Amino acid sequence: MDFNRTYTEHQRLLMEAARAPSEGFRLAHAAAASHLAEQIGRAHRAIGAAAAPAWETLAAPARDSLASPGRTATGYAS
Repeated sequence: MDFNRTYTEHQRLLMEAARAPSEGFRLAHAAAASHLAEQIGRAHRAIGAAAAPAWETLAAPARDSLASPGRTATGYAS
């Protein structure tokens, strides 16, 4: 996995979700970002990276909240 490319894509999806013109687009971008976070978390876990739990937290339990209006472009609640 090219982590830099995947991190960039994750951030782009979060920004797209934040400025989406409709609820449907926002949810689609947020779901895609969550899916990428899950992939990053698994890859980190496989190599023993300390960041794995943080990415897994963004992915699994945050699937619904990631798409909620209270989320910011960074993916963290404000």
